[in-house]
Amino acid sequence: MLDIKFIRDNPDLVRENIKKKFQDGKLPLVDQVLELDRENRGVIAEAQQLRTARNALSKQVGMLMGQAKKDPSKLQEAEAAKEQVKANADRLAQLEQRETQLAQEIRKIMLVIPNIIDPSVPIGPDDSANVEVERFGEPAVPDFDIPYHTQIMERFHGVDMDAAGRVSGNGFYYLMGDVARLHEAVLAYARDFMIGKGFTFCIPPFMIHGNVVEGVMSQTDMDAMMYKIEGEDLYLIGTSEHSMIGKFIDQMLPESALPQTLTSYSPCFRKEKGAHGLEERGVYRIHQFEKQEMIVVCKPQDSMDWYEKMWRYSVELFRSLDIPVRQLECCSGDLADLKVKSCDIEAWSPRQKKYFEVCSCSNLGDAQSRRLKIRVKGEDGQTYLPHTLNNTVVAPPRMLIAFLENNLQADGSVAIPAVLRPYMGGLERMIPAN
Repeated sequence: MLDIKFIRDNPDLVRENIKKKFQDGKLPLVDQVLELDRENRGVIAEAQQLRTARNALSKQVGMLMGQAKKDPSKLQEAEAAKEQVKANADRLAQLEQRETQLAQEIRKIMLVIPNIIDPSVPIGPDDSANVEVERFGEPAVPDFDIPYHTQIMERFHGVDMDAAGRVSGNGFYYLMGDVARLHEAVLAYARDFMIGKGFTFCIPPFMIHGNVVEGVMSQTDMDAMMYKIEGEDLYLIGTSEHSMIGKFIDQMLPESALPQTLTSYSPCFRKEKGAHGLEERGVYRIHQFEKQEMIVVCKPQDSMDWYEKMWRYSVELFRSLDIPVRQLECCSGDLADLKVKSCDIEAWSPRQKKYFEVCSCSNLGDAQSRRLKIRVKGEDGQTYLPHTLNNTVVAPPRMLIAFLENNLQADGSVAIPAVLRPYMGGLERMIPAN
């Protein structure tokens, strides 16, 4: 969310940014919010004048009433002054009510106007205009057929989609045996990998209040993703970023506490509306999964350095698991409204002979901090809004698709990279059951 003063001072820049995001339908919102802001400032100014006059008039009434005891001719003047006090009080009540209404209307619009994107973001209408920046590792296609990922898992008796369908419906799964163990091993390795980078491990709440949801994501994303608990002001998190950034709501942080570098584990719950193609079935696009996330809250001048570090951590982790990846810069039209800059890390799929998303790294500037009222008190005594960033460390079981495909051997076994063996009881190879 932008600062209203920024919009007031830079309306053309805000309009141009909306155009760059191909959201021309939002252009009228700039004039609407500026008009509401003008009215609101007028209301605030008039209310302040009435509050200032109230004290003087009250003193005048008291003085006149005292004088009226000695001089009855002063009584009429005192009554007139009392009427003026009452009229001012009634008007002030109207103004305060209108001020509250205007503040709500302004905030509603401000939540919809997109954040200013970084100048380095490529311009394009949707993900088809995203730009490949760099590849890491050599994408290879073996000389044997690679089955669909659930077929690989079934060879190890490692997945049961039918039973999950009977119990929970589409979009759920049972993982079992070595596949389930591999799932947990990847999460544990990712946790320790991030702890090794100096991040503090955290397990957050898996449900959050509505005001936190509004603070961390756009209304569009909220409607498309979040499950609400019926009869409660609680939502199931779609990613631990939501509760991890929410941890700082309404807080004044000392500058010495920055940066906050946290890595969090959580289950994630998403609606995942709409039909999906074959490659997004199985355990690729599901309603429930687990994830290790990284979160940074930092000084504004440090956020782009952290952005660079964070996506590179993802590359390093995936390469340690023998998975080729690439960095894909997200274009303007593919950025969620709160994001300043974002990139995807995509893993190589030798079965599909293409890359697919496994991590998403985002710099949100001060948008979440402004919404959640997260502030920092600098060493000079001045307060400012910190920047927030997030990135996926690993999100199995989707990540397992990349792992299984890239480590599958001709005999149907799956090689376990050296870094993962301690988490698999020393196992060097998974052997299929049939």
